[in-house]
Amino acid sequence: MSDGILLAAGLATIFVAAAVVLGTLGAINAERAQVRRSLAAIDAYRSPQGGGGIPNELDRPFSERVIRPGLRRLIRFGRMMTPGWQIERIRHGLDEAGGPSGWDVDRVLAYKVITLAIGALVGAGIALVLGGAPVQIVTAAVLTAGLGYFVPNLVVSHLADARAERLRRDLPDSLDLLTITVEAGLAFDAALSQVARNTTGPLAGEFFRVLQEMQLGLGRAEALKGLGERTHVPELRQFVTAMMQADSFGIPIAQVLRVQAKEMRTRRSQLAEERAQKVPIKILFPLIFCVMPALFIVVIGPAAIDLADAFVNR
Repeated sequence: MSDGILLAAGLATIFVAAAVVLGTLGAINAERAQVRRSLAAIDAYRSPQGGGGIPNELDRPFSERVIRPGLRRLIRFGRMMTPGWQIERIRHGLDEAGGPSGWDVDRVLAYKVITLAIGALVGAGIALVLGGAPVQIVTAAVLTAGLGYFVPNLVVSHLADARAERLRRDLPDSLDLLTITVEAGLAFDAALSQVARNTTGPLAGEFFRVLQEMQLGLGRAEALKGLGERTHVPELRQFVTAMMQADSFGIPIAQVLRVQAKEMRTRRSQLAEERAQKVPIKILFPLIFCVMPALFIVVIGPAAIDLADAFVNR
């Protein structure tokens, strides 16, 4: 078999896998669609036009007949492959990522199975194109399948880190606004509501969630504790601990907030200085391996060509 045929087969396999993934992602709907279909089926049985017979299976959309059952099988297979502790870790990672729209544990498990299959196909296709032996093809497929299996975990971790960075950046300003509102005479709950309404971002959403939990009957300490457990930002956990201690020991909240706001501003300044000091080290390797070689080629290249011509013409 020629290399052209192997390349075409590998590309076709990758295209088919990508099409299956896109079709699966586009076919995932909310559970309310299942309820509506059930109600529609009941109405069809009860209506005179329905004839009391079973609806034609081919009248249902392709996504309901093929894609959705396949997705359920992928979820079951993903749960079989994934240990319980890793499922809990994925759930915690989704909480830290703020619960992205449409993402849940089952969807992540289905993605893990899909990316595992895509990784195996890509690895096998590349090994076939390069003319590898069967052992090399299997080894490449296994390695790329393992990498593909952890791609959804990396995506969730990236979303969680980006959200944590946004929380860390917005916390000092929110604490300043919270301190001003409390010192103006508002209670802590009302001040928290004002901050949540007048700010945007994940921190405002977390404050809204704390207020909702308190309205549902949860105590202030428990709601704040849940806020600290949902994030892995040390500054936010420090703020939660200080508020819980102030609530337990009867310390004036305005004074605690003033101290916390000052510490958060200092911490943000220190973090900015720390990142600025890391810039020379981070830029060293691109400078040595990317900028300097190009500069040497531009500066020394013409002279090297002239010297080579001089030695050749002698």
